[in-house]
Amino acid sequence: MNKTPFFLLALLACLLLLTQAVFTVHQTESAIVLQLGDPKNEVYGPGLHFKIPFIQKAVFFDARVLDYEASSREAFTVDKKAIVLDNYARWRITDPLQFYRTMRSLNGAQARLDDVVYSQLRAMVGGYTLSEVVSTQRAAIMTEVTKKVKEIMKGFGVEVIDVRIKRTDLPPENLRAIFGRMRAERERQAKQYRSEGDEESTRIRSDADRQKAIILAEAARDGQVIRGDADAKAAATYASAYGKNPEFYAFQRWLEAMKTSFSKNSKMVLSSPAPLIERQK
Repeated sequence: MNKTPFFLLALLACLLLLTQAVFTVHQTESAIVLQLGDPKNEVYGPGLHFKIPFIQKAVFFDARVLDYEASSREAFTVDKKAIVLDNYARWRITDPLQFYRTMRSLNGAQARLDDVVYSQLRAMVGGYTLSEVVSTQRAAIMTEVTKKVKEIMKGFGVEVIDVRIKRTDLPPENLRAIFGRMRAERERQAKQYRSEGDEESTRIRSDADRQKAIILAEAARDGQVIRGDADAKAAATYASAYGKNPEFYAFQRWLEAMKTSFSKNSKMVLSSPAPLIERQK
């Protein structure tokens, strides 16, 4: 009789029992063993461990520091201003047995952590004004919230390392109101700047017109003085020339009279004797 099939079946059964009896915990994990759904009072660290096949089950937990980002929620400050908080927390599992008994899984732990952090943040923010939450007292609020959340979550086998507010925003309706006030303020400043600019422009134009009037008046005065000096010099020159040669001066005046009297294509009827003709002779 061929015993090979029985041997193979036995080998497969042994391998199956071995895989069910052995479990490995990695360096970044810790584990507990459940016996018929009830956790045993032992925490397993990194390495190779054994359990009862089909009766016991290994449950693994991440031993590293975990990040948790909470959803944005509203809170009210002491001056009745609504603010939207966007926070996160860093935490790790320190007692896997207690963690499993109280919260079972990471999802349960994050839900519980979310409630605790939000309640503490809301209570702390309610004791400060909006400007203090945003700027001056933000670090103090985070320190106090971290301390209180750590004390509460310690009973769940969790150590909260840090709680931080990533950003603080205002609700959409508040943002619209603030934007409206900012726009009105900017429009008021723009009108003020335009008014000041118009006033400065009017002043500059008035000063320029005044300087223009002064310059024109001075130019007219200087022109009158120059023309008066020129006329005086001309009269003196004419008088001097007349005194030197009266006949030439009379002839010059006769030529000017003829030039003025006769224009282009003009005709003139003179009686005889005419002064102009007689003078030419």
